Amino acid sequence: MSFSYVGERFADIQMLRYRVEGFERLSLRQKLYVYYLSEAALSGRDILWNQNCRFNLPIRRMLEAIYLGYNGDRKCDEFCRFEVYLKRVWFSNGIHHHYGCEKFRPDFSEQFLRDALVDVGYPVDEELLRVIFDPTFLPKRVNQDEGADLLLTSSCNYYASDITQKEAEAFYAQMKKADDPHPVMCGMNSRLERDDSGRLVERVWKSDGMYGGTIRKIVGWLRKAQEVAENDQQCEVIETLIRFYETGDLSTFDEYTIRWVHQLDGTIDFTNGFTEVYGDPLGLKASWEGYVNIKDAEATRRSEKLSQNAQWFEDHSPVAPEFKKQACRGIDARVVEVAMLGGDLYPSSAIGINLPNSNWVRQEHGSKSVTLGNLTKAYNEAAKGSGFYEEFVIPESLSMVKGKWTMDLDDLHTDLHECLGHGSGKMKPGVDADALKAYGSTIEEARADLFALYYIPDEKLVELGLTPNAEAYKGQYYTYLMNGLLTQLVRIEPGRQIEEAHMRNRALIAHWLLEHAPEALQLEVIDEKTYLRILDYEELRTHLGQLLAEVQRIKSEGDYEAARDLVEKYGIKVDAALHREILLRYKKLGIAPYKGFINPQFSHVRDENGQITDIKLTYCEAYADQMIRYGKTYSYEC
Repeated sequence: MSFSYVGERFADIQMLRYRVEGFERLSLRQKLYVYYLSEAALSGRDILWNQNCRFNLPIRRMLEAIYLGYNGDRKCDEFCRFEVYLKRVWFSNGIHHHYGCEKFRPDFSEQFLRDALVDVGYPVDEELLRVIFDPTFLPKRVNQDEGADLLLTSSCNYYASDITQKEAEAFYAQMKKADDPHPVMCGMNSRLERDDSGRLVERVWKSDGMYGGTIRKIVGWLRKAQEVAENDQQCEVIETLIRFYETGDLSTFDEYTIRWVHQLDGTIDFTNGFTEVYGDPLGLKASWEGYVNIKDAEATRRSEKLSQNAQWFEDHSPVAPEFKKQACRGIDARVVEVAMLGGDLYPSSAIGINLPNSNWVRQEHGSKSVTLGNLTKAYNEAAKGSGFYEEFVIPESLSMVKGKWTMDLDDLHTDLHECLGHGSGKMKPGVDADALKAYGSTIEEARADLFALYYIPDEKLVELGLTPNAEAYKGQYYTYLMNGLLTQLVRIEPGRQIEEAHMRNRALIAHWLLEHAPEALQLEVIDEKTYLRILDYEELRTHLGQLLAEVQRIKSEGDYEAARDLVEKYGIKVDAALHREILLRYKKLGIAPYKGFINPQFSHVRDENGQITDIKLTYCEAYADQMIRYGKTYSYEC
């Protein structure tokens, strides 16, 4: 069967497939290692669903019961609208949008849902119906509006629903030691609740605690993977991760991340566990995710050149000397092929990852940075012939933006962002890693993007053979700033502001430049269409360096007030008239603004004695079939 990157489309979402070219070249033992790690990456799925909102799992099970058992007209408008709603819920791992965080509005009637439940013999739960149909009940998964109580107004399930922001911040502040050189990430793996006396207590996520049934399944697959690991280091990494899952001890988690950072041998790598904090309005608690990758040795040569020269980039950074690292340790950069996506990386995924997130671990032991090469390839293949550039790029810049180096520079930007940007700079002694609170994620993403943007024109990249000449970066500058000022608005519903940290970061950088560098860039209206015009690329770089220096200072000093002012002024607000224009222009192209991935499916080849002799990957599973299969196969006590 021929392979197609493009799958089905529904609502504003295009499903894609990614191919794992390196899998066939692995030995049987390596294939088994990938398979067991992939099962571990899929097994934690329901943890994320529950983290996102306490009603997500019962709603999903109710909707899937209707989808599987409905006996009425499955081609009628109501059922078709119900099906789209369910697919959106699957895509976002819950009832709130994966990017904007607003609750989905069903296009089918409440009466249809009630009748459908009766039709399939499923209990009618009035509370679940209220969650789905009442727009004022749990309207946002993560609320970051200035002045609001970020916990009481958010629907995520990291805190009991009656705990206030002030209470939670005070609880975790008293746990931290100001003079601790190796602080654990307090609250990362727990839900904050009240005991019978009303006192705040943590319910830890571990094998004999919250999510215990699911975590025990994950551990079971990790133990199988341990038996076929490529080397002893990988075995030690898995053993330490299992110990963390069993104890919930955060110092053990730091031990695990240190071992993982130093584990560099082998073709296969993975992450599995509580990782990113974007889903917590306070930026403390980590969503569950997992993925498995295979090193692309040839493509990795590009990222290795960056990691080998990390100290040069750090030394020549425009930030203040006191915020620079004197020794860049252990920055491992590689390009990989994803073999499986799970948790908060599925179906919507990042294209670059840099871990661990602990500041002191990164500073003393280094980090791993990966670019997910086969995902970027899938995105690029799906975008061909869309007419996007022709619509939004000012005509005289079109040939530059569509040049042959465009996709390579996109990948290079990702490498610079993940490998060097996140790995650069240092905190001042005694500064709390969580000092920036709700603005921390946006500032960190801006810091990494600014580092990449500042260096992508540098002659050092030409010297390293990563760019062909000193002009190639201009297309990257144009598309990045066009996105931040204009085209990322297609991901926002009319009347809403920017919510997601990466989008806020891009808007912050672009709008700050628009105000501070009017001699370098401007917005221009031609035939009633708004375009970006860049007048002076070199001047842009100068201003990017100035903003990078300020953002690094904010991060290093934990300057909450400056972070708030920067994000609130430049990263959030949307011009309503411009928004309407961009949405109309984009709609005419017929492009889905969001894209996600359907995972490949493993199948075993066995001999006459039932022994596995090979493992194959197939790419033909439909989106709904995969979601139903995952719901049946990976739904444990949560």
